[in-house]
Amino acid sequence: MGYTALYRKFRPLTFSEMVGQEHITKTLKNQIISNRVGHAYLFNGGRGTGKTSAAKILARAINCLNPQEGEPCNECEICKGAISGSLTDIVEMDAASNNSVEDIRSIREEVNFLPTKAKYRVYIIDEVHMLSTGAFNALLKTLEEPPEHVKFILATTEPQKLPATILSRCQRFDFKRIANEDIVKRLEIVCKESNIEATQGALLMIATLSEGAMRDSLSILERCVQDGENKIDEDKIRDLVGIPKITFVNGIIQAMLEYNVDKALENIDKVLQEGKDIQNLIWELIKYVKDILVYQATGKLDLYDEKEEEQIKNIAQTINKNKLVDLVYQLSELENQIKWSTQKNIMFQAGIIKLCNEKTEISSEIEKRVEKIEKYLKSGKAVIPKTSTNYVAQPNTSNKVTHQAGNSANQISVGTKGSSTTSKKFSSKSEEYWPQIVNDLKQSGKIVLYTNLMGTTAKELNDMTVGIEFPNGMTSFGKTVLEKQENMREISTLVSMACGKEMQIKYLTPESQQGHQMTNEETLQNFANESDIPFHIID
Repeated sequence: MGYTALYRKFRPLTFSEMVGQEHITKTLKNQIISNRVGHAYLFNGGRGTGKTSAAKILARAINCLNPQEGEPCNECEICKGAISGSLTDIVEMDAASNNSVEDIRSIREEVNFLPTKAKYRVYIIDEVHMLSTGAFNALLKTLEEPPEHVKFILATTEPQKLPATILSRCQRFDFKRIANEDIVKRLEIVCKESNIEATQGALLMIATLSEGAMRDSLSILERCVQDGENKIDEDKIRDLVGIPKITFVNGIIQAMLEYNVDKALENIDKVLQEGKDIQNLIWELIKYVKDILVYQATGKLDLYDEKEEEQIKNIAQTINKNKLVDLVYQLSELENQIKWSTQKNIMFQAGIIKLCNEKTEISSEIEKRVEKIEKYLKSGKAVIPKTSTNYVAQPNTSNKVTHQAGNSANQISVGTKGSSTTSKKFSSKSEEYWPQIVNDLKQSGKIVLYTNLMGTTAKELNDMTVGIEFPNGMTSFGKTVLEKQENMREISTLVSMACGKEMQIKYLTPESQQGHQMTNEETLQNFANESDIPFHIID
């Protein structure tokens, strides 16, 4: 007898042998026991979750000569014929390759004939969503009112592709992904019967890689023993499946979080030298970051030893959740970009270098987010309370200057007690009005300007210029924002309104002020200001 794949050799023969689908098997057994079997069923679920196995068990159970509590006996003539495939009354059809109208018409003609041996003629149509529109229409009438001796069992992974007229004529059962714990238990049975030695960590890794599909887990297990050695551990699985070692994955993630380009490229080169696939590497990076997030939320981890858990714990304690989530999105975007590229390695390395560039990434991301906030505030959807702010400076007791700032307009009123409002030369101390200007930028929704001007002070350099001092210097991002013409114009306008005359602004940083010598004009202007002498330099 030829070799049989593990997933075929260990295919469940009864409902009780099925893994992780108790909510379905219990219902089906009750229907068989109470003799209330429907005429059409739809089994829906992901790959390898037991749809076809359940269909075959159901077909045998309703035809079994000695059913036992809803289960087929697998010993009678009918059951043995169904298992061996010699029973013609149970028909299995693959809709992926038999999806034409003619294929369905042949079924319509056959259903009129009584079964040869069994009680029911059962049609199992796998991947039914692949049928053509004409084939679905040909199946409708037969599916709605089949002869009493005919049963239909449809199986699909994509029920949304089925017409509503088909769905409404079937009893639908949704097969869920199988839990890792259930897969491990089943793998332990398979390993015991197949004389395979596997560590618990290896079985858990296989279950995780299978993503809830029992058939996939058996296929991975089978690949691991093809070399003739019936011993399986985590390293062997990583080598066969093409998964990079956790050491390299951790090194790349650490490098990205530390913005260390050299360290990231060094680890990538080691992975590529081992012949690992780029797609697998990105998948491992995303999964590793996801595991860090899970650890932050639950404090639990799978598939990691003590040393690896300690590394994840250190990262989880130093990096906030938002940064990790953002990294998952950026890695996923990188995966989509290289999917269709002919130079995957170059695209991947360039993408990692970009992720390691702290200033570019953070600055552009902050700028985008703040621009969205500003657009939202300007749209009128956000309610900003109107504020009334006074900038007051009193050179003498008879003059008063009031600067009122609101959402709609900015006005300056210069008044003299007992007389009408008139324009008057104004002199103000910058330390009095500058903090309020910065606060008003926040209230009016200018979040970019506000955040970059926080902690600054202002001083009048001369009669026409106000210097804005940055004690800690300016970031490259802040410099880009503040030196935009529209932003400089807006700040100059606010300063001019506070001073009661047109003023220019100048940004002062520790670097710009170092070694600065006052010009003759600045010296004269300072002397005039200190002596309260009206003085203007005319070009």
